[in-house]
Amino acid sequence: MNAEKIPDIIIGRLPVYLRALQRMADNGIKTTSSQELGEHVGISAAQIRKDISQFGEFGKQGTGYSITYLLDKLREILKVDRIWDVALIGAGDMGHALARYQGFTNRGFHIVMVFDNNKEKVGRKIDNFVIEDADKMIERLKASNVKIAMLTIPATSAQSVTDKLVQAGVRAILNYAPISLNVPNNVKVQYIDPATHLQRMTYYL
Repeated sequence: MNAEKIPDIIIGRLPVYLRALQRMADNGIKTTSSQELGEHVGISAAQIRKDISQFGEFGKQGTGYSITYLLDKLREILKVDRIWDVALIGAGDMGHALARYQGFTNRGFHIVMVFDNNKEKVGRKIDNFVIEDADKMIERLKASNVKIAMLTIPATSAQSVTDKLVQAGVRAILNYAPISLNVPNNVKVQYIDPATHLQRMTYYL
């Protein structure tokens, strides 16, 4: 399957389905229908069937989906049937919160190193992490073969740090800085800007 041919909006909905299915499994539910799943996530049953059918036939007419089977398949499609090592760049308030967050590992991600360019922070600890010097970031990332990074740094330095991440072989960046990044075509960036989401919501108030 050519990943580029699947619309990104569909890929964006798969983790939502995954989360809802995991909740159902945790509650001891064995099977579900697109109708029931749709009620959990606020997406139409027809849209869910269409999304899932892009990757094959995972359900049966009349009996619905086996939750365990669909969970396994979605994890496989999203490549979170393994644990990905992640580098965290920026040890400010947001960086501290993410480094301490316990919810990544059971969803396929494990922060393995934290970097900052503030020499006063280098060598200090956040829980089990020792903050490392950003000057050594490229060689450390290359040596560890880390492919994913989270950026929690000011917008002013985000592009220059991103250039270094690309140089180090990082292929996916989760960016909390309120700025659009320029990256090569083979590098994927996702943006998380809380202010943007708040502005989107206030339209409806």
